[in-house]
Amino acid sequence: MLIVDDILTFPYKGLFWIFREIYNATQQEMTNEEDSITSQLSELYMMLETGKITETEFDEKEKVLLDRLDEIQGHD
Repeated sequence: MLIVDDILTFPYKGLFWIFREIYNATQQEMTNEEDSITSQLSELYMMLETGKITETEFDEKEKVLLDRLDEIQGHD
């Protein structure tokens, strides 16, 4: 009976596995994007500290990055 049960439930288990893999890939990509944004923010602070960009440029770029980071973290 177990073999019959496995055969009958295989399509559902396979579909569940596919959805789980898609979810995991999405989570990994969002984590990678978070890390990238954090790195960009660090670079931006460094550029401000060294005088390579003005405060106005810094504020504009920081706002865009922080908004994107909030958007990503809001999906968790």
